[in-house]
Amino acid sequence: MTTQSSQNTEVLGRRQQQLTFPAGFVWGAATAAYQIEGAVRADGRGRSIWDTFSHTPGRVLGGDTGDVAVDHYRRYATDVSLMAQLGLTAYRFSIAWPRVQPAGHGAVKRRGLDFYQRLVDELLAAGIEPWPTLYHWDLPQQAEDLGGWPNRDTAYRFADYAAAVHAALGDRVRHWTTINEPWCAAFAGYASGEHAPGRREPVAALQAVHHLLLAHGLAAAEIRDERADSQVGIAVNLYPVTQASAADADLDAARRIDGLQNRLFLDPLLLGRYPEDVLDDVRGHTDFGFVLDADLAIIGAKPDQLGVNYYSRHTVSGQAGDPQLVKSSPTVAASPWVGSEHVRFVEAGRPVTSMGWEIEAPGLSEVLHRLRDDYPAVPLYVTENGAAFDDELDGDGVVHDPDRVAYLDAHLRACHQVIEDGVPLRGYFAWSLLDNFEWAWGYSKRFGLVYVDYGSQQRILKDSALWYAGVIRRGGLA
Repeated sequence: MTTQSSQNTEVLGRRQQQLTFPAGFVWGAATAAYQIEGAVRADGRGRSIWDTFSHTPGRVLGGDTGDVAVDHYRRYATDVSLMAQLGLTAYRFSIAWPRVQPAGHGAVKRRGLDFYQRLVDELLAAGIEPWPTLYHWDLPQQAEDLGGWPNRDTAYRFADYAAAVHAALGDRVRHWTTINEPWCAAFAGYASGEHAPGRREPVAALQAVHHLLLAHGLAAAEIRDERADSQVGIAVNLYPVTQASAADADLDAARRIDGLQNRLFLDPLLLGRYPEDVLDDVRGHTDFGFVLDADLAIIGAKPDQLGVNYYSRHTVSGQAGDPQLVKSSPTVAASPWVGSEHVRFVEAGRPVTSMGWEIEAPGLSEVLHRLRDDYPAVPLYVTENGAAFDDELDGDGVVHDPDRVAYLDAHLRACHQVIEDGVPLRGYFAWSLLDNFEWAWGYSKRFGLVYVDYGSQQRILKDSALWYAGVIRRGGLA
């Protein structure tokens, strides 16, 4: 065989081993406003529920707040430059409602909107498509004082806010996410109290679920009325739920948790109805009388895209067992209708991240296949996927994070496989671009591709960032 023939064979072999993603696949990273922006009093920004929550003693680990965060409000141009260095084709960020409408209603604060105008322009100049999320948990405090998400009026005020933002950015932004993880906003905010606003009112949490979904539907209609070519969707955090055994009690526990975690959101969004078994589970606590006749038609208007945030799998049991194997669960602790005297989340023996979340890449395949098999077809995007590890700078000022590289590699392989299986997956956003304020965990957990020294605000690309840049450059995995 000639030397040239040998080289050709070697190149062909490498191409055959490469897992190439389709042309046009979106390669992104994601952040959230309160976690990165800081500048909480700049340019007329109002107070949010997370400002109040983080400044309440005992709510956030170490007394940390998002007052400064990673100073993205002032350093956005530097951060966009890092995105361009990585080769990102899209950037998912959230818009802080209290920057735009400090009171949650009424006059729009132009200086707040101007920041997002500048950010969008900077992204477009760098060849990066902006993917804004309109709500990532930072409800204006004044809106909470009027009842928050359990109050139906909040959904209407959100639609007004969405229309104002779209009027400012809709000429340059095509892809819109209305609400990020309504499960967390409702249950962690209003049932367990682990997140802002820190309320522990289970029925109010169910009201919040419905009004968050209604807010999505109303906002999507506002955006589409203004520009029919806008692509509007919502991002839901999905978990495959596995029963610990074939026992009836375990099967029922899995049904209950799957109902609250997944179907309570997917069914109204994609089928235009709430799951009957979940309604039966909660009937002794509420009759869902806050759902008005036209609501489900508004919520169930087919989204142009659906964001999937995926981190782990739930394994549950409905039987008493070894307490050493039980994980904490805000859903169970705060939701009497799941049968909290029995339902337990069980350790399944998998490796975990520093958050204690089990690493389970096949679960991502499972939730994406489920969306294809059980619901009407809609373009899918993994809008969050990532892991926290105990990252440290070494003596040379480098961050080696092989566990994160392995995590991302495994989950991207799962993405590639489901595309091969015919799942309409169109893009992937790593969580997160930057180390940041991790909600009730403060600055103790690092999810970023980019290491941030919180004292100096220096940004350093971790090994995972360089690895991800290589994946994007090749358009696939080796």
